[in-house]
Amino acid sequence: MQFGLMGQAPRIAASLKYGEDGKFKILQFTDTHYIVGDERSERALGNVIEMLDTEKPDFVIHTGDIVFGKPAEQCARAILQPLVDRGIPFAVALGNHDSDFDLTRSEMYAVVRSIAGNVNTPDDLGLNGSSNDILTLSGKDGVDRVFYLFDTGNWDYPAGIKSWGYVHSDQIDWYRAASRYFTSQHGGKPVPSLAFMHIPFPEYNEGLRSRYKDRSLLGNLGEEPASPKFNSGLYLAMVESGDVQGVVTGHDHNNDFVLMWRGFFMIYGRFSGCDTVYNDLKPNGARVFEFTEGDDGFRTWIRLRGGAVEQELYLYPGMKNLSSKR
Repeated sequence: MQFGLMGQAPRIAASLKYGEDGKFKILQFTDTHYIVGDERSERALGNVIEMLDTEKPDFVIHTGDIVFGKPAEQCARAILQPLVDRGIPFAVALGNHDSDFDLTRSEMYAVVRSIAGNVNTPDDLGLNGSSNDILTLSGKDGVDRVFYLFDTGNWDYPAGIKSWGYVHSDQIDWYRAASRYFTSQHGGKPVPSLAFMHIPFPEYNEGLRSRYKDRSLLGNLGEEPASPKFNSGLYLAMVESGDVQGVVTGHDHNNDFVLMWRGFFMIYGRFSGCDTVYNDLKPNGARVFEFTEGDDGFRTWIRLRGGAVEQELYLYPGMKNLSSKR
């Protein structure tokens, strides 16, 4: 029986803690597309090293497309080695290309889990995909934030129609059960949360099409989000649950924007990869998130390779637009 059906506590991949200063920093890598031994990949490896040494994060989340060639295991180990060298814990939400080469999705997930510092849990929940996990961030009063990791798969074929992968109904049920549990443990109040995954859901496109005042965008929109053709209802589940403030994705290399639509944040990471794939958004870099204990808002910015910073934002519930202050 999956947890949550009878009110059981969800399995937690990592119980993170704020630092003594009440801060916690997450660095997001995405789309490193690493090929071991390929000189075109050196820009990705150099970027990973620079981002870690500049930002010195407490934790790293990689939102997929870690590798882009064979042997996939060596590719993954090489691009993640800088985290091992620095003793930085990390988690992954696999991308579509991570199962395109000589390893299945479950095999790639097993490789990632075997790397020192990885906190992902065994792939035994019986859910679609492999990298579905929950992280909590706690302060002196208990769990202060929750981070959901969803596996969006590779390709799906509902009704025989080819579509980018998406979060399936069993994964949504898993999320809803966990959300209910955390809400019940928080005096009936939803716990502020973010979700990390590779492929953006269809509401990214819906929000971009909106011409009303409920839409605000900052950052680079270089291509149409490559979302699935089918809407499985994840956005609606999050809105109904009232906890997830926004979703963080990768997948589309020329986008790094923050879109606020109807009070919900749809966020792209910064392309962290190299010249093994298309990328018009240069230089590469990473997105950073900083959380403060007791604060229901959070800071985010883009760190570019070479040191520059863009999109310094403080995002919080009830924002009217991305330039508003609190």
